[in-house]
Amino acid sequence: MTTQQSPRDPSAIDAAIPLIIMIGLLFAAVQYFGDNSSYGPNQIALLLATGVAIVIGFKNGYRWQAMEQAIIKGISISLGAVLILLAVGSLIGTWLLSGTVPTMIYYGLNMLNPSWFYAATCLICGLVSMSIGSSWTTAATIGVALIAVASGLDMSPAITAGAVISGAYFGDKISPLSETTNLAPAVAGSELFEHIRYMLWTTVPSIVTALIIFTMLGLNEDVSNVGEKGMQLNELMLQHFDISVVNLIPLVVLLVLAIKKVPAFLAVSIGAIVGALWAVLFQQEFIMSLAAEGLSAVDSNVTVVWTAFFDGISLDTGNANFDDLLSRGGMSSMLNTVWLIMCALTFGAVLEHLGMLSKIINSILKFAKSTGALIASTVATCISTNIITADQYMSIVMPGRMFKEEYQRRNLHPVVLSRTLEDSGTITSPLIPWNTCGVFMSGVLLVNPLEYIFYCFFNLINPVLAVIYGFIGFQIKTLSGKVKDGVASAVSAQK
Repeated sequence: MTTQQSPRDPSAIDAAIPLIIMIGLLFAAVQYFGDNSSYGPNQIALLLATGVAIVIGFKNGYRWQAMEQAIIKGISISLGAVLILLAVGSLIGTWLLSGTVPTMIYYGLNMLNPSWFYAATCLICGLVSMSIGSSWTTAATIGVALIAVASGLDMSPAITAGAVISGAYFGDKISPLSETTNLAPAVAGSELFEHIRYMLWTTVPSIVTALIIFTMLGLNEDVSNVGEKGMQLNELMLQHFDISVVNLIPLVVLLVLAIKKVPAFLAVSIGAIVGALWAVLFQQEFIMSLAAEGLSAVDSNVTVVWTAFFDGISLDTGNANFDDLLSRGGMSSMLNTVWLIMCALTFGAVLEHLGMLSKIINSILKFAKSTGALIASTVATCISTNIITADQYMSIVMPGRMFKEEYQRRNLHPVVLSRTLEDSGTITSPLIPWNTCGVFMSGVLLVNPLEYIFYCFFNLINPVLAVIYGFIGFQIKTLSGKVKDGVASAVSAQK
């Protein structure tokens, strides 16, 4: 009787081939399809690269049944995010119908000075995200409105999206209500509030620098025609919607639920239902304008509100800019995002199961001789994990587990690891087009990640600052003191 041999570990070449092919195919997808690359081409690229990894897995003795189970498990990780995405689609649809988003746009156009718009956008999103602990909820509510305001003010949607994401991830990163802010210290073995205080050393300089850059960009904008265009857009808002402070109640309800730590899917779903109720109560004229001819008032309310949940709203007022601005939402608008997430997580799950991801991480660790090199390796690993697994939580948990023992061996305090995980894993996730966070931000803000990535200044500066701190030994806490020269002391804490 023969016994089945255990699968072989992948070689460095085995681990590199699927990654190289994936990067090449994604680059080709952008070259051939441009902005439409996320609507099918990227998904096919990820699945083809997955196929290559599977073939290598067969070569190394892995069975299909085991790989299939790994794929199923990998996709199941995203189901919570998928539910939130679908709920957000409904929320956008009902909030457009209820006048909640149009009201935010109306007041935003009246209150926000174009010269300070980008900096104000970043600051507003930062404060909201800090108070509720959710970058996704912030982007899907305040962010959507601010993108629309940017269109009304003739400001850059790419820079505005960068400001929204910068602010949202700043607030999320230092909020004790945030899942990632709790996850990183749990993985690294540090205490939550000590972790938050320690993060301020990299987070505050990064957001201040980002705000300065956003201010400079705003001051250099040509705002000569802004006033006229904003007035025209507000006139159209008043013609089609009943604009009132009362329309902001659904937003208040959602923010309260978030602060009360109601699970995101439930909070967003309740927000969508409140939006539907508000539409029926306060936007009857607008609902009737969208309903098919010959329907009664009851039938019109049912069909239009129902449609807003699954397919959003579609305007045909004769003004193309106004129609494009407010024709969106619904669960159906998120289906492509769900497709991209599933394909990306399939690729990541196969690489993790076949041992390719750990092979890459261990290869990186061999070059980390100094504290600076160790922190740089952690940052690179978190970003790579975000790219490969397409999941923000995996980019915190996996590198955290793999580097924890090495940080302890080098006498580094657990907050050094937990801060580094957040400085790289948490905030680089929205910069990757196929990552769950990247596709979410692109889906709700309607801006391609390849366009906004250059303006997410906070997200770009923070990892670089973390690496610089590591090499110069600034604010690198050890179990027995501070590292002053960028090289961890091997002195025992009991010496």
